Amino acid sequence: MTTEIVWLAPAAALALGYFLGAIPFGVLLTRAFGAGDLRTIGSGSIGATNVLRTGRKGLAAATLVLDLLKGAAAVWLTRWLFPGNEVLAAAAVFVGHCYPVWLGFKGGKGVATLMGIVLALYWPLGVVYAAVWLGLLATLRISSVAGMVAAFSTPVAAALFNRFDYVLLLLVLALIVLWKHGDNIERLLAGTEPRLGRKDG
Repeated sequence: MTTEIVWLAPAAALALGYFLGAIPFGVLLTRAFGAGDLRTIGSGSIGATNVLRTGRKGLAAATLVLDLLKGAAAVWLTRWLFPGNEVLAAAAVFVGHCYPVWLGFKGGKGVATLMGIVLALYWPLGVVYAAVWLGLLATLRISSVAGMVAAFSTPVAAALFNRFDYVLLLLVLALIVLWKHGDNIERLLAGTEPRLGRKDG
């Protein structure tokens, strides 16, 4: 088997994942429905939390679902088309969401997309992620805290479920989530991080 053939499936999985991840649903939806340029609103992020700051709850919900689905779709499609390369596709779709080429590599923070990834990789991890994320959102109403804690719950849960094949991937993705929330962390330390529903921050 030639080197070109050996690398074809991994390369295709990476490309599929990245370009799925790079679809900026938040930007597309807010623009299509007259809610403005999402990148100039609130935090400038392209995710569902920032869409919510436009006051359009329906668009925020649609963005969340679509960002989640693209994470899951990358894993599912790769499992079907290029089996054995799901981890590569998972990493690529996450990077595509956070650093989309179409938007100058300035994308979202990856929370919803990561949930889709873990659901598709191994659904019990998705249940843990959803429970932590939604539980903290309901109690604290601070989106950044819920997202960061949920992200770091996944490598821990993977280890507890003996899915050590996913621990490193999920730890790296959680660290990227943490990095993308740098401004939020500063506001948390200053006591100025807004709670869910406010349009600033």
